[in-house]
Amino acid sequence: MSNQLAEQISQRAAVAARAVANLSEAKKNQVLQRMADAIRDMQSDILEVNEKDMAAGREKGLSDAMLDRLQLNAERIEGMATAIEEIIELADPVGERTPFVTRPNGIQVDKMRIPLGVICMIYEARPNVTADAGALCFKSGNAVILRCGREAIETSKAIAKALHKALRDSELPEDVITVVPSPDRELMTELLKQDKYIDLVIPRGGEGLIHFVSDNSKIPVIQHYKGVCHLYVDKDADQEKALNILLNGKTQRTGVCNALEGLVVHQEIATSFLPKAAAALAEKNVIIHADAASAEYFEDADVIADDAYGEEYLALEIAVRTVPDFDAALDHIHTFGSGHTEVIVTENQAAADRFIREIDSAVTMANTSSRFSDGGQLGLGAEIGISTSKLHAYGPMGLQALTTEKFVVTGDGQIRE
Repeated sequence: MSNQLAEQISQRAAVAARAVANLSEAKKNQVLQRMADAIRDMQSDILEVNEKDMAAGREKGLSDAMLDRLQLNAERIEGMATAIEEIIELADPVGERTPFVTRPNGIQVDKMRIPLGVICMIYEARPNVTADAGALCFKSGNAVILRCGREAIETSKAIAKALHKALRDSELPEDVITVVPSPDRELMTELLKQDKYIDLVIPRGGEGLIHFVSDNSKIPVIQHYKGVCHLYVDKDADQEKALNILLNGKTQRTGVCNALEGLVVHQEIATSFLPKAAAALAEKNVIIHADAASAEYFEDADVIADDAYGEEYLALEIAVRTVPDFDAALDHIHTFGSGHTEVIVTENQAAADRFIREIDSAVTMANTSSRFSDGGQLGLGAEIGISTSKLHAYGPMGLQALTTEKFVVTGDGQIRE
């Protein structure tokens, strides 16, 4: 039965994709506004269902990070609606035509942006993904299949009701945005085989989920295994800036992929900076894992081996290392980073430029918080995910990353001889 249901869901989504692919930007924006309004109008229903999901999650012993991602409140629901309205303000990439070349025989070659088709999102305790992905895929002319984890399935269905109301009121098929009715693993496995109808799979969740999807999919997969983000405090850093960026990146919200998980400090400023960092992190009850050189500045630090770095804590924990020079900092980040986001704090422009040039992560930053590594914060509107693989997208994925290009060739009767 799972294979039949997966095929039916996928086939209906493929048909619905044709209905949205060629909508005008004005029409899409009108529908998106209706989606935002419907989410606000149905806030009490969504919160009531979310509280049931939260109660079930607590009973199952979900981690604090998972519960934080699962929980909705009035502010987060307003954030979902506002994110949709931000997408309205973004230029529609679909149909954008760029001259490529005029050939000697007179034919004109252009490139045109078109939707990918059907996108399958697979995610865990992140009900906001339902609204974000639904709106982004719709604006970019795609249909989307949303397979939510068991922890957030009922909340996602409640959000989808609001989105479906907007689609019905706009005389569009509900299959443009489909929430898979069951979190059954077998059904998900069957969806990953529907390469005839689904064009791209985007998983968002823990490493286990990403590996499972990558190993079992017949469809191209955008990968984001984990967010092990580092802050490197250079010898020429403004220490006040560094301290503020450290605290914001580690403690402002811990259970997210752009939170800091590693602190790397140049040894020339370790004696002045690390005591300040220790006091500030202790005030926030941050657990410290450190090498022996760094541990002496912290009370009750967990001394770890050189190969024990690279953990994604998603909690009030951070790994600290003192390095002898800039090259050692780069080596540490290349060894233990996950390709997500890396930050340098320095007043030395040459050092900042070298860091940005040589660190091979999806987002590289100088003198600002890793918490800005987010589609909305970077001007993309709500993101559908952050890719740490390089094909076909790298970094936060907004509207343009949900399209591709085709060649458009125009002539005046030319034939090839």
